[in-house]
Amino acid sequence: MYSVVKRFFDFSVALIAALVLSPILIPIVILLKLSGEGEVLYGQDRVGYKQSKFKIWKFATMLKNSPNMGSKDVTLRNDPRVTFWGKYLRITKLNELPQILNVLKGDMSLVGPRPLMPVSFAYYSQEVQYKVYDSVPGITGIGSLIFRDEEHLVSSQTEFDSPHDYYKQRIYPYKGQLEMWYQSHKGLKVDFLILCLTAISLFFKQNKLAYQVFSDLPPNPFIPSVNAN
Repeated sequence: MYSVVKRFFDFSVALIAALVLSPILIPIVILLKLSGEGEVLYGQDRVGYKQSKFKIWKFATMLKNSPNMGSKDVTLRNDPRVTFWGKYLRITKLNELPQILNVLKGDMSLVGPRPLMPVSFAYYSQEVQYKVYDSVPGITGIGSLIFRDEEHLVSSQTEFDSPHDYYKQRIYPYKGQLEMWYQSHKGLKVDFLILCLTAISLFFKQNKLAYQVFSDLPPNPFIPSVNAN
């Protein structure tokens, strides 16, 4: 019943969002088409439900050849590969809006584990890999909520020589714990609360409300103080 209700809710909200947001979507499409390299959408292979592959859609915010430049598949704060307008789309998260198409198609849900590139998916332990996509991946989720400013976290770290090492040894072990927590707690109530917390985080990025709303989240190794709340 949960999956049926969730799919109906996802499709209905995505369809309404596409109509309501069209006054924003259309100008962005025109702006991207007339600026930079003229690219509007960027499709990237991701791991989805039951580890199947699908193509996620975003507004193009980086140079076409960016996967072969600089830090490759890792995007850093003030990354020179990000276009002028792309910087603002990424800050406001408007670059994620085309994922409404993924939700309508059924590749994604509004809430679920974040779909990863295959190279990033390999950073998860085998236990997490086996379970994480028992749910349809989401536009937002507990992992996305906690790591909402991931670019800043990776850009400011000095412990590791490579951002890939930092992801593998620090970020993904904890992100895996968060996604396993979601698999154990998922339901309409949890999904609704995550959506509300995501909306709040768009305006109050530094809030730690998730740890107050979900008091049994795995302890955060990056911000130990929140674990005492």
